[in-house]
Amino acid sequence: MSNKASVVLVHGAWADGSSWAKVIALLAAEGVKAVAAPLPLTSFAEDVAALDRTLERVNGPVVLVGHAYAGAVIAATHDEKVRGLVYVAALAPDEGETVADVFYRAQPHEKAPKLAPDGHGLIYLPEEAFAAAFAPNASAEEQTLLAAVQRPISPTCITVAVGAPLWKDRPAWFLLAEQDRMIVEETQRFMADRMKAQIRPFAVDHTPIVTAPMVVADVIREALRSVDV
Repeated sequence: MSNKASVVLVHGAWADGSSWAKVIALLAAEGVKAVAAPLPLTSFAEDVAALDRTLERVNGPVVLVGHAYAGAVIAATHDEKVRGLVYVAALAPDEGETVADVFYRAQPHEKAPKLAPDGHGLIYLPEEAFAAAFAPNASAEEQTLLAAVQRPISPTCITVAVGAPLWKDRPAWFLLAEQDRMIVEETQRFMADRMKAQIRPFAVDHTPIVTAPMVVADVIREALRSVDV
């Protein structure tokens, strides 16, 4: 595989860059440079700024990959190096919408957790939700680790209207997680269709970056081949 383009991976809520470890290893084995952008999850503007700082450190063309909440973040950068976008069970609000608008668009899955800020104004995922909804296909050890290292998200990340998204100007691929209990399939398909993305449906849960990394890597490889320069 040509490795002229680099890959920047962006984690969602209740996760950090280490959630991409398996995907990074698969890409690295093929000579593809991949770096994970650390988001503070403190506000939408601060998350976009954090992504932009990571992009500044990467030379040459980039394929941006976002999981879950990060779908909104990757569409908010204006870095000209970005040649394509990959959405992994991700959220894609349109101009004037908030992340919450699309997240709560459809009836939630029966096993989806009820979310509310704690006394510090931060939203944590209940520990039991990692097995029930976030990564039900993961091993018990992986679920325990995900719960232990989770990073909370601020409501200000998901309640701010976004600007014109980058997916209107760049090719996009959408890994549609058919077994997702956090962002239901109906919502994912609505967003992917609206984006005119290349839709790649798979029978995976909300966190295939952990539970089905080969599937995720395959979609990223497709994007890399398509934007090869």
